[in-house]
Amino acid sequence: MDIKRELFRKLPKIDQLLLNDEIKNTLNVTSRNIVVETIREEVELLRNEILNERVKNEELEYRIDNIIKPITTKIKKKNSIKLKKVINCTGVVIHTNLGRSLISQSVMENISQLALGYSNLEFDLEKGMRGSRYSHLEDIIVRITGAESAMVVNNNAAAVMLVLSSLAKGREVIVSRGELVEIGGSFRIPEVMEQSNAKLVEVGTTNKTHLRDYIETISEDTAVLMKVHTSNYRILGFTESVDLKQLVEVGKTKGIPVIEDLGSGVLVDLSKYGLAYEPTVQDSILAGVDIVTFSGDKLLGGPQAGIIIGKKKYIDMMKKNPLTRALRVDKFTISALEGTLRLYLDENNVIKDVPTLRMITMPISEIEMKAEVLFDKMSEVVNDRIKIEIVDTMSQVGGGSMPLEEIPSKAIMIYSNELSISRIEKELRNQKIPIIARVYRDNIYLDLRTIQESDFEIIAEEFKNVINEM
Repeated sequence: MDIKRELFRKLPKIDQLLLNDEIKNTLNVTSRNIVVETIREEVELLRNEILNERVKNEELEYRIDNIIKPITTKIKKKNSIKLKKVINCTGVVIHTNLGRSLISQSVMENISQLALGYSNLEFDLEKGMRGSRYSHLEDIIVRITGAESAMVVNNNAAAVMLVLSSLAKGREVIVSRGELVEIGGSFRIPEVMEQSNAKLVEVGTTNKTHLRDYIETISEDTAVLMKVHTSNYRILGFTESVDLKQLVEVGKTKGIPVIEDLGSGVLVDLSKYGLAYEPTVQDSILAGVDIVTFSGDKLLGGPQAGIIIGKKKYIDMMKKNPLTRALRVDKFTISALEGTLRLYLDENNVIKDVPTLRMITMPISEIEMKAEVLFDKMSEVVNDRIKIEIVDTMSQVGGGSMPLEEIPSKAIMIYSNELSISRIEKELRNQKIPIIARVYRDNIYLDLRTIQESDFEIIAEEFKNVINEM
């Protein structure tokens, strides 16, 4: 009990800590309320640990004597913006947790101008009167895809819901069981359909669906035949699915529209660049599909958005649906999507102009050169406790796209026989600009496919900070 009392006496007073020079400097850039609140929290934390005897007395004495550093660290954390830049070293190009696709620098320049001033978001400059926000995107989407009409909402799940609400509310939608996928965040196609008030009718089995399954199930209450591209998984082996053109032919014969949810929209044939073939949006339009939905990010490489293309009569129905206002996109999404789509007007350059496509198709020789440059920068600070080397690895497309596609890559592998790899990974993640790495078999991998050259200096400097702190 005497030791506890002694430790309690050593706990500094709040007023005393406020006179510390480091705390004074913090007060110049931070709210006094935040500073005082953080001091109280840290003192109370130590008080509870003394009371509950959770930590050895020697460690407690050390922490009391050095209380300033954890206080200033916590203040900086409280004062920092929550959504921030991170460096993706995982090798997953379209990383859902890290914001998916990167926006091109040229596209960002126009977004910056919009953020700092007014825009013609819903103003027709030619007529001098109110216009539609969809007009900024419709022409270019139609030009690239070959569809009759187009519109955009805030994500692809919203696009599917709007389509079904407009075309099949209270009526039947026929879908293959093998295509009732979960699209991320625990949301599933049947649940999205349910919110549109459409009636789901499943046909076929998980691994096999035949054309006759659709034909035999069609009734007077059938509003839509729906096909969902399984872009985030594959069923292999004893499988069969209905060809899109065959389903379109049945739709025409029965007078029922066919809609396709492509999920991750691809606008260029990636098989030209050594990747597995993935159906393009243009393929679906040429096949005669009435309505196609797909994402603006992912393989398209733009901002998060749900793009709806197809027959004008159906798109016009959706524009009049009250849901459209709730699902509409803002000026920044429109600007980012329009700018990205304009890059597709020149297919010869789109691969290098759209960051997502550039990373996916980057040749191994280029990645190897990047690895050598970063390795040289990081080598300047390695020591006997932490070592690095360049190794072969495999990158992934990610983002629910091309699930079986792995791409050869190069990585900087960080390893140590003395220090905890999990602690090194955590320290990298807790730097000013977090470095998100991949841990495999007690080694850390920094995959060069997803690392921007402009971030090399940051990685080297923060790697140095981590070594010095350990």
